[in-house]
Amino acid sequence: MRQPPITTASGIPVADNQNSASAGPRGPLLLQDFHLIEKLQHFNRERIPERVVHAKGSGAYGSFTVTHDISRYTKAKLFNGVGKSTVTFARFSTVGGERGSADTERDPRGFALRFYTEEGNWDLVGNNTPMFFIKDPIKFPDFVHTQKRCPQSNLKSPTMMFDFWSKAPESLHQVTMLFSDRGTPDGYRHMDGFGSHTYSLVNEAGERVYVKWHFKTQQGIKNLSAAEASRLAGADPDHAQRDLFEAIERGDFPRWDVKLQVATEAELAAWEARTGWNPFDLTKVWPHKDFPLQPVGVFELNRNPDNYHAEVEQAAFSPANVVPGMGYSPDKMLQGRLFAYHDAQLYRVGTNHQHLPVNAPRCPFHNQQRDGAMAIANGGIAQNYATVEAAGSRPSGLGHGEPGLALHGAAGRYDGRGGEDDYTQAGNLFRLMTAAERQNLFDNLAGPLSQVGAEIVQRQLGHFDQADPAYGAGVRAALQARAR
Repeated sequence: MRQPPITTASGIPVADNQNSASAGPRGPLLLQDFHLIEKLQHFNRERIPERVVHAKGSGAYGSFTVTHDISRYTKAKLFNGVGKSTVTFARFSTVGGERGSADTERDPRGFALRFYTEEGNWDLVGNNTPMFFIKDPIKFPDFVHTQKRCPQSNLKSPTMMFDFWSKAPESLHQVTMLFSDRGTPDGYRHMDGFGSHTYSLVNEAGERVYVKWHFKTQQGIKNLSAAEASRLAGADPDHAQRDLFEAIERGDFPRWDVKLQVATEAELAAWEARTGWNPFDLTKVWPHKDFPLQPVGVFELNRNPDNYHAEVEQAAFSPANVVPGMGYSPDKMLQGRLFAYHDAQLYRVGTNHQHLPVNAPRCPFHNQQRDGAMAIANGGIAQNYATVEAAGSRPSGLGHGEPGLALHGAAGRYDGRGGEDDYTQAGNLFRLMTAAERQNLFDNLAGPLSQVGAEIVQRQLGHFDQADPAYGAGVRAALQARAR
């Protein structure tokens, strides 16, 4: 295929793209060679800041198709009618590593989905785990720093990681998942996804239910052993990217069954009274026996992006993006993310990142936001302000229209740590594992723990013991085996 003639970014034809303009054959270069200057200037600015977390990722386009009617729960139009299809975009990622890190590192995997609906973009920004390490966003920067590099050595530090985890029993549930076989999934096609947080749905009658979103892989769960993950980190550090891209290119489109757990506020209150677990605590899950999975639809990926930077690196998700018929919950971690994600993209990509094609809604939009860097869609001649409605606001019936959420208690800072059960669910997860899976868990934990000081090790072992005595005993045996 013949390439079109080279031009500057302003469309001016370039006479010579091989030689810089100079004063004589060997003389110094001329500042008037604008093509050279523009080329170097843009090259110097090709990299936008990488994501602080989820920096290494892969993406693709696809579709969501409704298979079951959930209109009794939500008025969101993307669910209107069995068979209805919505264009989607997905980005999968590791969490702690830099853009050049290996796809096979032991790490949670980001599972971020965008649905381009007729009512705006819905972003469901989750992970391949249904729980998380912490329950309050004020600790998120501290936690992430422990997963990054030591400020002195610039090396990853097991001591930093386990110093944090051993002082935060709430993390044990996710730590158990992370160091299990599911901590190193075999690519992105062979893992489940979760919205993780508790969200809400609102129907036409204004009735609210709380929900958790699940994406169950139709390809089957496949994980890498620790040894194979380490081998691939050297032999093919882009293993997950390559696997996803090549599968879609050959027409082997990956698919996930989309399912929901649903509960009313009264049902959650009764469950909390019985179990003692806060249903909005991100370190906990809703057991399926208490809240069964209900089918909703099928999510498929079937088209690779044409340009990685434009469509994957610049993709900017935010869990604040929910469409009418959807809402949030009192989950403290979700509340923090509603601010943090959009703010991160304002810094990383730019003030008008929502104008970029991968981020722009596929439906008409109108607001009074104007100007700033890269104002691709700047409102034309439309007025840039809305007047005050002197008689008071009159809801249009459009938009979210959520019912009011009752609030309880005085404004303040509340610390429930120490009085909450952070061990039972972690123990339940451990007891679900086969003998072989448990041994892998013990060995995977013994590796980094063997590099950590005795005080931290003993503190962490105490948490394993409280989850299940066999859990602590197994890690102790694995540590002793490594010391021989």
